[in-house]
Parts: sequence; structure tokens; C-alpha cells
Amino acid sequence: MASVIVPPVPPSPRDDALHLYRAFKGFGCDTAAVINILAHRNGMQRAAIEKEYKATYSEDLNKRLSSELSGHLKKAVLMWMPDLAMRDANVVHHALEGDVDLKGATEVICSRTPSQMRQFKQIYFSSFGVDLETDLAKKISSGDHRKLLVAYVKVPRYEGPEYDQGIVKTDAEALYKAGEKKLGTDEKVFIQIFSERSRAHLVAICSAYQSMYGHSLEKAVKKETSGSFSHALLTILRCADHPGKYFARVLRKAMKGLGTDDPTLIRVIVTRAEFDMQYIKSEYRNKYGKSLHDAVHSDTSGNYRTFLLSLLGNNP
Repeated sequence: MASVIVPPVPPSPRDDALHLYRAFKGFGCDTAAVINILAHRNGMQRAAIEKEYKATYSEDLNKRLSSELSGHLKKAVLMWMPDLAMRDANVVHHALEGDVDLKGATEVICSRTPSQMRQFKQIYFSSFGVDLETDLAKKISSGDHRKLLVAYVKVPRYEGPEYDQGIVKTDAEALYKAGEKKLGTDEKVFIQIFSERSRAHLVAICSAYQSMYGHSLEKAVKKETSGSFSHALLTILRCADHPGKYFARVLRKAMKGLGTDDPTLIRVIVTRAEFDMQYIKSEYRNKYGKSLHDAVHSDTSGNYRTFLLSLLGNNP
């Protein structure tokens, strides 16, 4: 459930384009006007504004935003402009360039549903001229982590709630034998099961594992794996169980302690605001006794804060 508040009767794309053009004119940029427009328009509306701005002023809106804005606000607004699938493609492509951001790429890939993944892969290829699997295989150096991500984007998974309890029990046994029961870990078994099974099936495996071996599968993953590979497995597992809880935890970690992990804060809020942010906000309050709105307000400042709070919607 999205958190973005869109006016019941928004201005026309032409009016929005005009007001953005005026915000860019003169000395400095009227960032408040930019935020007031763009943070309260959905994907289709933003695309219409971009088209109208280009037609009217013969200028690419994103390029103008890039030149007018700066810092964290610039990153957040430019990430926000595309629709969900294009945004995911941009985030992962950027994460794989230069200093590879394994955390960012892993989070996006391992938290998306099969239908989101299909769209995301199509957009990735059409936008960057390379298959996502090929890019991952080329640019991620860690072997098991690379194999898991490539398998996860390559294998089509069932999205329904049904599962076979017999296969669930077999998978739980296979994971135990590949991990805790032996010296060392058979990573191939973990990769195969985690990349091929549906979310409902993985949740059932967790329940079976707990019943059969007296502790959680998550605990076993932490014990038997490490680094980026472990992070990817845990992301898949936690998002299968409850994406809202997973992202509430990620946001909490981004704002906990000295300083704020701004790239993570931007990535999560921007990529989930049009999808399930209301659930994330609810889980955040339930788990940490504080609204996500108040937490972001405390840990950010200026126009950057205003933009993120606008995407979060009303304080619950």
C-alpha cells in the first residue's frame, strides 16, 4: 500500500511543467515548489510532466533537475522520477558500476516478486543493452553470492500461496544436511532451494525446519554462511516471510547510531513509497515504538528531509 499523497484532482501536466519551469528561473532553484509538485505525483503523472516539459521547453526535465538540485535531495528526486520497474533497473545498474554496491543491488533483486522481476529484467535489457544475469555474472566477484543472484533473477518462481508439504519437508532436510549436519557448507543446495522456491514455500520450510531441528532456518543461515552471500539468503528469507518487517529493520539500521546511512534511507523510501510503505510504517511503529515519520525527521534535515517526509505521507 503506497504512502504518497496525490491530490484528488491534480493540476494538468502542462500546469505542473510551467510551475517547474518557473521554479528553475531566476537566482537559485525554488526547491520547495519542486518538492511540492513531484513528491505528490504518481508514476504516470510524473511521466506526463516529463513529456510536457520536453515538448514545451525543448529540455529534458531530469537533466534540468540534475543541474538545479544537489546532494541527497538530487539523488532522491532523480531516483524518484521513473516508474517502479525503471527505478529498480537504474538502482541496480548504478550499484554495479564503479565501486560495486553489493548491498543495494542485493536488496533490490532479492526483495522483488517474480512479476516485478520479469518487468525489471525487460526494462534492464531495453535500457542498458545487456541481460541482467550477464551484468551480474560479469561485475560481482564473490562466487556464491554471484551464483545466487544470477539464479534468482533467472529462475521463474510461482507466486501463489499453495505449496507441497512433502517437498517442504524434503527441502528442510536437504538444507540441514547441506549445512549444520556436515563439516563445511554445500552452498549449491542453498542456492538451488532459495532461488527456485516460492515465497509461500520458503515460509513453510522455515516452519518445518524449526519443528524438525529446534531452531530457526535463519539462525542456521547465519551460522553456516557469511558476507554478501549470507546477506542475500537472509534478504530472500525475510522478504518471503514479511517484506514490511524486513524494510522496517533496514530503515532502523540506517538511522541507528552515529550518523545516517543516507543512500540506504533514500533507496528504501523512494523504491517502496509507491508500493508498500504503509505496511513498512506500521511495522516500524510496532517494533520500535516510534513512527517512521518521526525517525526520519530526527535523522535528516533541510529540503532532503522535506522530500522524504512527503513520500512517507501523513504521520500515522
